[in-house]
Amino acid sequence: MAYRAMIVDDSPVARRVLRRALEMSGLKFAEVYEAAEGSSALIALQVHWIDLVISDMHMPGMSGEQLVRAMQAAPALASIPVIVVSSDDTPGRRAALLEAGAKAYLTKPVAPEALRSAVLALLYPELDDVG
Repeated sequence: MAYRAMIVDDSPVARRVLRRALEMSGLKFAEVYEAAEGSSALIALQVHWIDLVISDMHMPGMSGEQLVRAMQAAPALASIPVIVVSSDDTPGRRAALLEAGAKAYLTKPVAPEALRSAVLALLYPELDDVG
């Protein structure tokens, strides 16, 4: 199956790094869309079929947490798994994002192996990632 992902981050450099981490993970996506902030991502999610969202936490306009909450409130988007990536690794922040509906929380800089494990767990739960 060819999955489609969306990377949401206000930094073009961070989007490039995340895209490269996806490529280095060995996982193939039919399409990888990009958005510079949460509200742009919401619009794109209504236009494109997306299987996975990878979102930064801190962005101007709509933050990653607000994006997760908005997606959870929209029946058509609630089932799309969101991986939040952030340099903020405080236990409270992590817990708040997971409670809001994020399915995984990774700390920047994101290692391709960590991203691979999170994506496999979300898109291929029946597989055991052994290497």
